[in-house]
Amino acid sequence: MKVDLRVGVAGLGTVGASLVRLLRQKSDSFAARCGRKVVVTGVAARDRSRDRGIDLSQFAWHDTATALAVSPDIDVFVELIGGDSGAAEDGVRAALAAGKHVVTANKALLARHGVELARLAEQNGVSLSFEAAAAGGIPVVKTMREALAGNDITRIYGILNGTCNYILTRMEQDGLDFSDCLADAQRLGYAEADPTFDIEGFDTAHKLAILTSLAFGCEIDVDAIYLEGISSITRADIEAASELGYRIKLLGVAQRTESGIEQRVHPTMVPRASAIARIDGVLNAVAIDGDAVGEVVLVGPGAGGNATASAVLGDIADIARGIHVPTLGRPVGELSPYRAARMRLHEGGYYIRLAVYDRPGAFAEIARIMAVEGISLESIVQRDRTRKSGEAGAHTDAPQPVILITYETTEAAVKRALATISEQNVVAGTPQMIRIEKLG
Repeated sequence: MKVDLRVGVAGLGTVGASLVRLLRQKSDSFAARCGRKVVVTGVAARDRSRDRGIDLSQFAWHDTATALAVSPDIDVFVELIGGDSGAAEDGVRAALAAGKHVVTANKALLARHGVELARLAEQNGVSLSFEAAAAGGIPVVKTMREALAGNDITRIYGILNGTCNYILTRMEQDGLDFSDCLADAQRLGYAEADPTFDIEGFDTAHKLAILTSLAFGCEIDVDAIYLEGISSITRADIEAASELGYRIKLLGVAQRTESGIEQRVHPTMVPRASAIARIDGVLNAVAIDGDAVGEVVLVGPGAGGNATASAVLGDIADIARGIHVPTLGRPVGELSPYRAARMRLHEGGYYIRLAVYDRPGAFAEIARIMAVEGISLESIVQRDRTRKSGEAGAHTDAPQPVILITYETTEAAVKRALATISEQNVVAGTPQMIRIEKLG
């Protein structure tokens, strides 16, 4: 058997502790699969005294991630600190420069510096692996980079944040408001005390930026992603979606268009019969459209100690076996510059919820504005919540919920129409707009 592969782990939170525990528990079977033994020889963490439920006394402790990264006693530097700068970035850069292989679960770091770090790995002849950064325990990176290498990918989309999926699932199944579901997610540990990174879509955007590069062979550009979170979704939207045959999911979507690559993160109505609609709770799912294989859907846990550590172990196994592939699927010099499609050119169907004043001519004015913008309506649903039984003919000035479903149209046309409608004093509040994703 070959010489041991020595691993240093920076960051001993939930994932780091799970990784050390799994490597110890599966030492023999892992060695049999990899052809060599994998051993942890060094660690770095801020708090040495914290009880992590595992014995760490046999490992060499380092005061900083950088000190561990350049240690002559490790061959692989595993970065599980998080963040797009600071100790995580310093440690990864130092390890690559020192000729150490790097495995990371850090989506934020790769979304910001992935191309530069991939170039540094190439220059030093080492691997930069990141299966755990894209979708937790789902092996989407290896699937795209290796198993689907013979395909031209046209679109990739998915549920990439378990917190948002949990909240939307609870809103639908239990008829709860967004705020109640968020509080429950925080109580269960699915959401942070400050949930902004999750619920406003930033976490999904970081993952999508990485997957976009793998899918289309382009440089990473996280700032080009159109971004909307789920905090504006109401029970009324959830109920309407169900009645219309849809479910609402926060999707990350990247696809090729004639004007460039479109990257977007936003709440989306998906047909109830679609595979992606059936993903509930904290599960994640990624769908890949390839020209040869058709659609491939991968489902699994997107976070959690053991699930994420499982993905990290897969990368370590590749290094132990001597498997080396370009970080982003092709050499950095062959990545194309990112060319963004304009979001306002996006085409599709739209769900629009308006609070329309019950006045003569209000509907006619809305229909006229839609017609001016060339928007055809597939359906109009009015929910009258102010009239009681027997009062169908009575008029009230109170706004009434009205839902419009459009046929395929452009983002620009819908936004122009809604801006004009808002100026005509026929609706109250801000119109709600949710895109309808065409699947299959």
